[in-house]
Amino acid sequence: MRPVVGVLALQGAFAAHERALGQLGVATRQVRTPAHLPGLAGLVMPGGESTTMSRLLNTSGLFDELKPRIADGLPVFGTCAGMILLAAEVLDGRADQIGFGAIDIAVRRNGYGRQIDSFETDLDVSGIPGIGETGPFHAVFIRAPMVVSAGPGVEVLARHDDVAVLARQGGVMVASFHPELTDDVRLHRVFLQLNSIKTEN
Repeated sequence: MRPVVGVLALQGAFAAHERALGQLGVATRQVRTPAHLPGLAGLVMPGGESTTMSRLLNTSGLFDELKPRIADGLPVFGTCAGMILLAAEVLDGRADQIGFGAIDIAVRRNGYGRQIDSFETDLDVSGIPGIGETGPFHAVFIRAPMVVSAGPGVEVLARHDDVAVLARQGGVMVASFHPELTDDVRLHRVFLQLNSIKTEN
């Protein structure tokens, strides 16, 4: 049987992540309640509005079910708001905002500015085995979080203006930008390969 990767579908750009994973031959499941969690080989947390997602994680009962699964090693790829939810510290988070503390980074929400400050740039990914030789990755930043600090156990995979924008720690990978908004599925493939999740493409 093909492995199934969950895509958190409470809010945000989850459909685009489903398309990217589908291009790699991976079966996906939209995750909205705890009943959708059993049997997942991994999980993607999309971009969106982090405070809204935080509230919905709590009211749906997903947070209490997901937190121990992630702590026990469930692979997770968080992009933009997903990065905020997975970070150990959110410097400007709301008092009622919850998070998983799954990767040892401190982030600042909207660290790159407001919607009007959105931008695109090419990232040097030459240090990532298997994808760097095929050229830079075109990254889309929309109200993106900024990594302010990263602990010694965090591997920085890409930087923009000397600031980490793609990083991993164990089975957790995070991006400040939106890889799902391009046709380039290399970072989704890297997440799957790093966590031994087989693909068909």
